Amino acid sequence: MMVLSIAWKNVWRNKTRSMVVITAITLGLIGGIFSSAIMFGMSDGRVKDAIKHEVSHLQIHNPKYQDNQEIQYTINNLNTIIYSLDTMKAVKAYTTRIKIPAMIQSSNTGTGANIIGINPEEEKIVTNISELISDSTGSFFETKIRYPVVIGQKIAEKLKIHLRSKILIQLQNTDGSITGGSFRVVGIFNSNNTMFEEQNLFVRKKDLAAIAGLSKSSAHEIAISLYNMQDAQTVANTLQLTFPDQEIKTWKKLQPDIAMLNDLMNNMMMLFMIIILLALGFGIINTMLMVVVERIKEIGMLMAIGMNKTKIFFMIMLETIFLSATGGVIGMIISYGLVSFFNSYGIDLSIVGKGLESIGYASIIYPTLHLDFYFTLSILIIITGIISSIYPARKALKYSPIDAIGTD
Repeated sequence: MMVLSIAWKNVWRNKTRSMVVITAITLGLIGGIFSSAIMFGMSDGRVKDAIKHEVSHLQIHNPKYQDNQEIQYTINNLNTIIYSLDTMKAVKAYTTRIKIPAMIQSSNTGTGANIIGINPEEEKIVTNISELISDSTGSFFETKIRYPVVIGQKIAEKLKIHLRSKILIQLQNTDGSITGGSFRVVGIFNSNNTMFEEQNLFVRKKDLAAIAGLSKSSAHEIAISLYNMQDAQTVANTLQLTFPDQEIKTWKKLQPDIAMLNDLMNNMMMLFMIIILLALGFGIINTMLMVVVERIKEIGMLMAIGMNKTKIFFMIMLETIFLSATGGVIGMIISYGLVSFFNSYGIDLSIVGKGLESIGYASIIYPTLHLDFYFTLSILIIITGIISSIYPARKALKYSPIDAIGTD
Protein backbone atom coordinates (compact mmCIF):
# COMPACT_ATOMS: atom_id res chain seq x y z
CA MET A 1 0.00 0.00 0.00
CA MET A 2 2.88 2.36 0.79
CA VAL A 3 4.41 1.74 -2.66
CA LEU A 4 1.04 2.39 -4.29
CA SER A 5 0.63 5.68 -2.44
CA ILE A 6 4.17 6.86 -3.26
CA ALA A 7 3.78 5.89 -6.93
CA TRP A 8 0.50 7.80 -7.28
CA LYS A 9 1.95 10.91 -5.63
CA ASN A 10 5.06 10.71 -7.84
CA VAL A 11 2.88 10.79 -10.96
CA TRP A 12 1.64 14.26 -10.00
CA ARG A 13 4.94 15.73 -8.84
CA ASN A 14 5.41 17.16 -12.32
CA LYS A 15 1.82 17.83 -13.31
CA THR A 16 2.63 19.40 -16.67
CA ARG A 17 4.65 16.45 -17.90
CA SER A 18 2.11 13.92 -16.60
CA MET A 19 -0.76 15.80 -18.23
CA VAL A 20 1.11 15.89 -21.56
CA VAL A 21 1.56 12.09 -21.45
CA ILE A 22 -2.03 11.49 -20.32
CA THR A 23 -3.35 13.81 -23.05
CA ALA A 24 -1.27 12.01 -25.69
CA ILE A 25 -2.63 8.63 -24.56
CA THR A 26 -6.18 10.00 -24.43
CA LEU A 27 -6.06 11.51 -27.93
CA GLY A 28 -4.35 8.45 -29.36
CA LEU A 29 -7.03 6.17 -27.95
CA ILE A 30 -9.87 8.42 -29.06
CA GLY A 31 -8.52 8.40 -32.62
CA GLY A 32 -7.92 4.65 -32.60
CA ILE A 33 -11.19 3.66 -30.95
CA PHE A 34 -13.35 5.94 -33.08
CA SER A 35 -11.62 4.78 -36.28
CA SER A 36 -12.15 1.17 -35.21
CA ALA A 37 -15.82 1.92 -34.46
CA ILE A 38 -16.28 3.34 -37.95
CA MET A 39 -14.64 0.30 -39.58
CA PHE A 40 -16.64 -2.11 -37.46
CA GLY A 41 -19.81 -0.12 -38.07
CA MET A 42 -19.32 -0.42 -41.83
CA SER A 43 -18.60 -4.14 -41.60
CA ASP A 44 -21.43 -4.84 -39.16
CA GLY A 45 -23.88 -2.77 -41.22
CA ARG A 46 -22.95 -4.66 -44.39
CA VAL A 47 -23.49 -8.01 -42.69
CA LYS A 48 -26.88 -6.96 -41.29
CA ASP A 49 -27.98 -5.58 -44.67
CA ALA A 50 -26.91 -8.77 -46.43
CA ILE A 51 -28.91 -10.88 -43.97
CA LYS A 52 -31.97 -8.60 -43.99
CA HIS A 53 -32.13 -7.89 -47.71
CA GLU A 54 -30.30 -10.61 -49.59
CA VAL A 55 -29.50 -14.02 -48.12
CA SER A 56 -31.13 -14.32 -44.66
CA HIS A 57 -29.34 -16.46 -42.03
CA LEU A 58 -29.62 -19.78 -43.87
CA GLN A 59 -30.70 -21.11 -47.25
CA ILE A 60 -31.62 -24.58 -48.47
CA HIS A 61 -31.19 -25.66 -52.11
CA ASN A 62 -31.03 -28.71 -54.28
CA PRO A 63 -27.25 -29.33 -54.59
CA LYS A 64 -27.48 -29.38 -58.40
CA TYR A 65 -29.31 -26.05 -58.50
CA GLN A 66 -26.37 -24.21 -56.97
CA ASP A 67 -24.11 -25.36 -59.82
CA ASN A 68 -25.98 -23.78 -62.74
CA GLN A 69 -29.41 -22.63 -61.48
CA GLU A 70 -31.35 -24.79 -63.92
CA ILE A 71 -35.11 -24.60 -63.45
CA GLN A 72 -35.73 -28.35 -62.98
CA TYR A 73 -33.59 -28.63 -59.85
CA THR A 74 -36.20 -27.88 -57.21
CA ILE A 75 -35.97 -28.93 -53.55
CA ASN A 76 -36.94 -32.54 -52.83
CA ASN A 77 -39.09 -33.49 -49.83
CA LEU A 78 -40.20 -29.88 -49.42
CA ASN A 79 -43.09 -30.64 -47.08
CA THR A 80 -40.87 -32.73 -44.79
CA ILE A 81 -38.31 -29.93 -44.59
CA ILE A 82 -41.01 -27.37 -43.81
CA TYR A 83 -42.39 -29.59 -41.04
CA SER A 84 -38.89 -29.86 -39.55
CA LEU A 85 -38.43 -26.08 -39.66
CA ASP A 86 -41.76 -25.60 -37.88
CA THR A 87 -40.49 -27.67 -34.95
CA MET A 88 -37.11 -25.92 -34.55
CA LYS A 89 -37.12 -23.34 -31.73
CA ALA A 90 -34.15 -21.41 -33.16
CA VAL A 91 -36.05 -20.71 -36.40
CA LYS A 92 -37.94 -17.42 -36.40
CA ALA A 93 -39.45 -17.65 -39.90
CA TYR A 94 -38.85 -19.08 -43.36
CA THR A 95 -40.10 -18.64 -46.89
CA THR A 96 -39.96 -20.66 -50.08
CA ARG A 97 -38.90 -19.11 -53.37
CA ILE A 98 -38.67 -19.85 -57.04
CA LYS A 99 -35.55 -18.30 -58.57
CA ILE A 100 -34.93 -18.24 -62.32
CA PRO A 101 -32.40 -16.32 -64.49
CA ALA A 102 -34.25 -14.29 -67.14
CA MET A 103 -34.08 -11.48 -69.65
CA ILE A 104 -35.87 -8.25 -68.75
CA GLN A 105 -36.99 -5.86 -71.47
CA SER A 106 -38.55 -2.44 -71.29
CA SER A 107 -39.62 -0.23 -74.17
CA ASN A 108 -36.14 1.31 -74.07
CA THR A 109 -33.61 -1.45 -73.41
CA GLY A 110 -33.01 -4.86 -71.84
CA THR A 111 -30.83 -6.64 -69.32
CA GLY A 112 -30.37 -9.95 -67.52
CA ALA A 113 -31.50 -10.54 -63.91
CA ASN A 114 -32.78 -13.12 -61.45
CA ILE A 115 -36.56 -13.37 -61.21
CA ILE A 116 -37.49 -14.37 -57.66
CA GLY A 117 -40.97 -15.73 -57.09
CA ILE A 118 -42.04 -15.10 -53.49
CA ASN A 119 -44.92 -15.33 -51.08
CA PRO A 120 -45.16 -11.62 -50.08
CA GLU A 121 -46.50 -12.17 -46.56
CA GLU A 122 -43.81 -14.73 -45.73
CA GLU A 123 -41.11 -12.57 -47.30
CA LYS A 124 -42.02 -9.62 -45.07
CA ILE A 125 -41.11 -11.69 -42.01
CA VAL A 126 -37.88 -13.19 -43.36
CA THR A 127 -36.45 -10.12 -45.13
CA ASN A 128 -37.21 -6.42 -45.03
CA ILE A 129 -37.37 -5.67 -48.76
CA SER A 130 -40.88 -4.32 -48.17
CA GLU A 131 -39.47 -1.69 -45.80
CA LEU A 132 -37.12 -0.39 -48.51
CA ILE A 133 -40.06 0.88 -50.56
CA SER A 134 -41.08 4.44 -49.73
CA ASP A 135 -44.62 5.79 -50.03
CA SER A 136 -43.66 7.58 -53.25
CA THR A 137 -42.24 4.46 -54.91
CA GLY A 138 -45.19 2.08 -54.63
CA SER A 139 -45.92 -0.89 -52.38
CA PHE A 140 -44.86 -4.47 -51.76
CA PHE A 141 -47.52 -6.33 -53.79
CA GLU A 142 -50.39 -4.55 -52.05
CA THR A 143 -52.30 -4.35 -55.31
CA LYS A 144 -54.93 -6.12 -57.38
CA ILE A 145 -52.95 -5.65 -60.58
CA ARG A 146 -52.30 -8.87 -62.50
CA TYR A 147 -48.64 -9.86 -62.71
CA PRO A 148 -47.10 -7.20 -60.45
CA VAL A 149 -43.31 -6.89 -60.09
CA VAL A 150 -41.12 -5.14 -57.51
CA ILE A 151 -37.75 -3.92 -58.79
CA GLY A 152 -34.65 -2.14 -57.49
CA GLN A 153 -33.90 1.53 -58.03
CA LYS A 154 -30.76 0.80 -60.08
CA ILE A 155 -32.42 -1.58 -62.53
CA ALA A 156 -35.26 0.92 -62.92
CA GLU A 157 -32.70 3.53 -63.92
CA LYS A 158 -30.94 1.04 -66.19
CA LEU A 159 -34.16 0.09 -67.98
CA LYS A 160 -35.37 3.72 -67.92
CA ILE A 161 -38.69 2.77 -66.34
CA HIS A 162 -40.72 4.01 -63.40
CA LEU A 163 -43.69 3.09 -61.22
CA ARG A 164 -46.55 1.49 -63.23
CA SER A 165 -44.28 0.87 -66.25
CA LYS A 166 -44.61 -2.46 -68.07
CA ILE A 167 -41.69 -4.83 -68.55
CA LEU A 168 -41.40 -8.10 -70.47
CA ILE A 169 -39.81 -11.04 -68.66
CA GLN A 170 -38.48 -13.90 -70.82
CA LEU A 171 -37.17 -17.18 -69.41
CA GLN A 172 -36.70 -20.86 -70.19
CA ASN A 173 -39.47 -23.08 -68.84
CA THR A 174 -39.27 -26.71 -67.69
CA ASP A 175 -39.43 -28.19 -71.21
CA GLY A 176 -36.60 -25.94 -72.45
CA SER A 177 -38.69 -23.56 -74.55
CA ILE A 178 -38.64 -19.78 -74.17
CA THR A 179 -41.64 -18.29 -72.48
CA GLY A 180 -42.46 -15.07 -70.73
CA GLY A 181 -45.00 -12.58 -69.56
CA SER A 182 -45.74 -8.89 -69.22
CA PHE A 183 -45.45 -7.46 -65.70
CA ARG A 184 -46.28 -4.05 -64.29
CA VAL A 185 -44.02 -2.28 -61.79
CA VAL A 186 -45.87 -1.78 -58.50
CA GLY A 187 -42.90 -1.02 -56.25
CA ILE A 188 -39.32 0.22 -56.46
CA PHE A 189 -36.98 -0.51 -53.54
CA ASN A 190 -33.70 1.15 -52.61
CA SER A 191 -31.32 -1.13 -50.71
CA ASN A 192 -28.11 0.95 -51.00
CA ASN A 193 -26.57 -2.00 -52.85
CA THR A 194 -26.15 -1.38 -56.57
CA MET A 195 -25.37 -5.00 -57.51
CA PHE A 196 -28.33 -6.46 -55.61
CA GLU A 197 -30.73 -3.95 -57.12
CA GLU A 198 -29.47 -4.60 -60.65
CA GLN A 199 -29.58 -8.40 -60.39
CA ASN A 200 -32.90 -9.19 -58.67
CA LEU A 201 -36.60 -8.62 -59.37
CA PHE A 202 -39.47 -9.92 -57.24
CA VAL A 203 -42.77 -11.33 -58.50
CA ARG A 204 -45.47 -13.45 -56.92
CA LYS A 205 -44.46 -17.08 -56.69
CA LYS A 206 -47.72 -18.32 -58.19
CA ASP A 207 -47.31 -16.02 -61.22
CA LEU A 208 -43.76 -17.17 -61.91
CA ALA A 209 -44.68 -20.82 -61.40
CA ALA A 210 -47.47 -20.54 -63.96
CA ILE A 211 -45.16 -18.99 -66.58
CA ALA A 212 -42.28 -21.41 -65.92
CA GLY A 213 -44.44 -24.55 -65.89
CA LEU A 214 -43.75 -25.34 -62.23
CA SER A 215 -46.23 -26.31 -59.55
CA LYS A 216 -47.19 -23.66 -56.99
CA SER A 217 -45.75 -25.80 -54.20
CA SER A 218 -42.30 -26.23 -55.77
CA ALA A 219 -39.29 -24.18 -54.68
CA HIS A 220 -35.66 -23.65 -55.63
CA GLU A 221 -34.80 -22.02 -52.34
CA ILE A 222 -35.86 -21.86 -48.71
CA ALA A 223 -34.65 -18.73 -46.90
CA ILE A 224 -34.54 -19.05 -43.12
CA SER A 225 -34.45 -16.31 -40.49
CA LEU A 226 -33.23 -17.13 -36.97
CA TYR A 227 -33.76 -15.45 -33.62
CA ASN A 228 -30.01 -15.40 -33.02
CA MET A 229 -27.42 -15.06 -35.78
CA GLN A 230 -24.92 -17.02 -33.66
CA ASP A 231 -27.10 -20.14 -34.04
CA ALA A 232 -26.69 -20.22 -37.83
CA GLN A 233 -23.97 -22.87 -38.02
CA THR A 234 -25.60 -25.09 -35.37
CA VAL A 235 -28.96 -25.04 -37.17
CA ALA A 236 -27.24 -25.65 -40.51
CA ASN A 237 -25.42 -28.70 -39.12
CA THR A 238 -28.66 -30.10 -37.68
CA LEU A 239 -30.53 -29.65 -40.97
CA GLN A 240 -27.65 -31.13 -42.96
CA LEU A 241 -27.70 -34.27 -40.82
CA THR A 242 -31.48 -34.53 -41.14
CA PHE A 243 -31.54 -33.84 -44.89
CA PRO A 244 -28.20 -34.99 -46.34
CA ASP A 245 -29.54 -34.85 -49.91
CA GLN A 246 -30.03 -31.05 -49.65
CA GLU A 247 -27.47 -28.26 -49.56
CA ILE A 248 -27.71 -26.06 -46.46
CA LYS A 249 -25.57 -22.93 -46.32
CA THR A 250 -25.17 -20.20 -43.73
CA TRP A 251 -24.88 -16.55 -44.70
CA LYS A 252 -21.11 -16.86 -44.38
CA LYS A 253 -21.01 -19.46 -47.16
CA LEU A 254 -23.58 -17.65 -49.26
CA GLN A 255 -21.63 -14.37 -48.98
CA PRO A 256 -18.04 -15.51 -48.33
CA ASP A 257 -16.59 -12.14 -49.30
CA ILE A 258 -18.63 -10.38 -46.61
CA ALA A 259 -17.82 -13.04 -44.00
CA MET A 260 -14.10 -12.80 -44.82
CA LEU A 261 -14.19 -9.01 -44.68
CA ASN A 262 -16.03 -9.11 -41.34
CA ASP A 263 -13.41 -11.43 -39.80
CA LEU A 264 -10.59 -9.41 -41.34
CA MET A 265 -12.06 -6.16 -40.00
CA ASN A 266 -12.17 -7.56 -36.46
CA ASN A 267 -8.52 -8.58 -36.66
CA MET A 268 -7.51 -5.31 -38.30
CA MET A 269 -9.18 -3.26 -35.56
CA MET A 270 -7.22 -5.01 -32.84
CA LEU A 271 -3.98 -4.79 -34.84
CA PHE A 272 -4.64 -1.08 -35.38
CA MET A 273 -5.07 -0.50 -31.65
CA ILE A 274 -1.92 -2.49 -30.83
CA ILE A 275 0.10 -0.32 -33.24
CA ILE A 276 -1.28 2.84 -31.60
CA LEU A 277 -0.49 1.52 -28.11
CA LEU A 278 3.03 0.57 -29.20
CA ALA A 279 3.59 4.10 -30.48
CA LEU A 280 2.26 5.53 -27.23
CA GLY A 281 4.42 3.03 -25.33
CA PHE A 282 7.61 4.52 -26.76
CA GLY A 283 6.46 7.95 -25.63
CA ILE A 284 5.81 6.61 -22.14
CA ILE A 285 9.25 4.95 -22.03
CA ASN A 286 10.89 8.24 -22.99
CA THR A 287 8.97 10.12 -20.29
CA MET A 288 9.76 7.58 -17.58
CA LEU A 289 13.45 7.58 -18.52
CA MET A 290 13.45 11.34 -17.96
CA VAL A 291 11.74 10.78 -14.60
CA VAL A 292 14.34 8.21 -13.55
CA VAL A 293 17.28 10.40 -14.60
CA GLU A 294 15.87 13.34 -12.64
CA ARG A 295 15.33 11.21 -9.54
CA ILE A 296 18.51 9.15 -9.38
CA LYS A 297 19.64 10.80 -6.13
CA GLU A 298 16.16 10.30 -4.61
CA ILE A 299 16.13 6.64 -5.62
CA GLY A 300 19.59 6.23 -4.08
CA MET A 301 18.33 7.68 -0.80
CA LEU A 302 15.34 5.33 -0.78
CA MET A 303 17.67 2.37 -1.22
CA ALA A 304 19.98 3.76 1.49
CA ILE A 305 17.18 3.94 4.07
CA GLY A 306 16.15 0.35 3.43
CA MET A 307 13.76 0.20 0.46
CA ASN A 308 14.79 -2.86 -1.50
CA LYS A 309 15.21 -2.92 -5.27
CA THR A 310 12.04 -4.93 -5.80
CA LYS A 311 9.89 -2.22 -4.22
CA ILE A 312 11.65 0.49 -6.23
CA PHE A 313 11.11 -1.55 -9.41
CA PHE A 314 7.37 -1.90 -8.65
CA MET A 315 7.12 1.78 -7.66
CA ILE A 316 8.36 2.89 -11.10
CA MET A 317 6.22 0.24 -12.79
CA LEU A 318 3.14 1.46 -10.93
CA GLU A 319 3.85 5.07 -11.90
CA THR A 320 3.91 4.00 -15.55
CA ILE A 321 0.75 1.95 -15.18
CA PHE A 322 -1.02 4.84 -13.45
CA LEU A 323 -0.09 7.18 -16.31
CA SER A 324 -1.28 4.66 -18.93
CA ALA A 325 -4.43 3.75 -17.05
CA THR A 326 -5.44 7.36 -16.37
CA GLY A 327 -5.08 8.29 -20.04
CA GLY A 328 -6.74 5.03 -21.03
CA VAL A 329 -9.79 5.50 -18.82
CA ILE A 330 -10.33 9.09 -19.97
CA GLY A 331 -9.80 8.10 -23.60
CA MET A 332 -12.24 5.20 -23.42
CA ILE A 333 -14.91 7.25 -21.63
CA ILE A 334 -14.75 10.03 -24.24
CA SER A 335 -14.61 7.48 -27.07
CA TYR A 336 -17.61 5.61 -25.71
CA GLY A 337 -19.58 8.87 -25.65
CA LEU A 338 -18.57 9.74 -29.23
CA VAL A 339 -19.36 6.26 -30.53
CA SER A 340 -22.75 6.23 -28.77
CA PHE A 341 -23.62 9.66 -30.17
CA PHE A 342 -22.74 8.85 -33.78
CA ASN A 343 -24.27 5.39 -33.44
CA SER A 344 -27.59 7.14 -32.79
CA TYR A 345 -27.30 9.83 -35.48
CA GLY A 346 -24.91 8.24 -37.98
CA ILE A 347 -22.15 9.69 -40.15
CA ASP A 348 -23.42 10.85 -43.53
CA LEU A 349 -20.98 9.96 -46.31
CA SER A 350 -23.33 10.84 -49.16
CA ILE A 351 -20.47 12.65 -50.87
CA VAL A 352 -19.01 9.22 -51.68
CA GLY A 353 -22.36 7.40 -51.54
CA LYS A 354 -22.28 6.05 -55.10
CA GLY A 355 -18.89 4.47 -54.54
CA LEU A 356 -20.01 2.85 -51.30
CA GLU A 357 -23.29 1.59 -52.78
CA SER A 358 -21.44 0.02 -55.72
CA ILE A 359 -19.76 -2.36 -53.25
CA GLY A 360 -22.85 -2.85 -51.10
CA TYR A 361 -22.28 -0.35 -48.28
CA ALA A 362 -24.76 2.26 -47.11
CA SER A 363 -23.81 5.93 -47.37
CA ILE A 364 -24.72 6.50 -43.71
CA ILE A 365 -22.41 4.72 -41.27
CA TYR A 366 -23.32 3.96 -37.67
CA PRO A 367 -20.09 3.46 -35.65
CA THR A 368 -20.38 0.68 -33.13
CA LEU A 369 -18.19 -1.41 -30.85
CA HIS A 370 -18.96 -4.36 -28.61
CA LEU A 371 -18.22 -4.09 -24.89
CA ASP A 372 -15.69 -6.92 -25.12
CA PHE A 373 -13.57 -4.63 -27.32
CA TYR A 374 -13.26 -2.14 -24.45
CA PHE A 375 -12.45 -4.98 -22.04
CA THR A 376 -9.70 -6.30 -24.31
CA LEU A 377 -8.39 -2.78 -24.84
CA SER A 378 -8.21 -2.21 -21.07
CA ILE A 379 -6.02 -5.28 -20.71
CA LEU A 380 -3.81 -4.09 -23.60
CA ILE A 381 -3.39 -0.67 -21.94
CA ILE A 382 -2.26 -2.27 -18.69
CA ILE A 383 0.13 -4.56 -20.59
CA THR A 384 1.48 -1.51 -22.46
CA GLY A 385 2.09 0.24 -19.14
CA ILE A 386 3.89 -2.78 -17.69
CA ILE A 387 6.10 -3.29 -20.76
CA SER A 388 6.86 0.43 -20.98
CA SER A 389 8.00 0.47 -17.35
CA ILE A 390 10.51 -2.38 -17.53
CA TYR A 391 13.42 -0.53 -19.18
CA PRO A 392 13.15 2.69 -17.08
CA ALA A 393 12.80 0.60 -13.89
CA ARG A 394 15.85 -1.51 -14.76
CA LYS A 395 17.74 1.69 -15.52
CA ALA A 396 16.97 2.98 -12.02
CA LEU A 397 18.32 -0.19 -10.40
CA LYS A 398 21.70 -0.05 -12.12
CA TYR A 399 22.99 2.47 -9.58
CA SER A 400 24.25 1.54 -6.16
CA PRO A 401 22.93 3.71 -3.27
CA ILE A 402 26.31 5.48 -2.90
CA ASP A 403 26.69 6.22 -6.62
CA ALA A 404 23.07 7.37 -6.88
CA ILE A 405 23.33 9.75 -3.91
CA GLY A 406 26.56 11.21 -5.27
CA THR A 407 25.03 11.93 -8.69
CA ASP A 408 24.63 15.65 -9.53
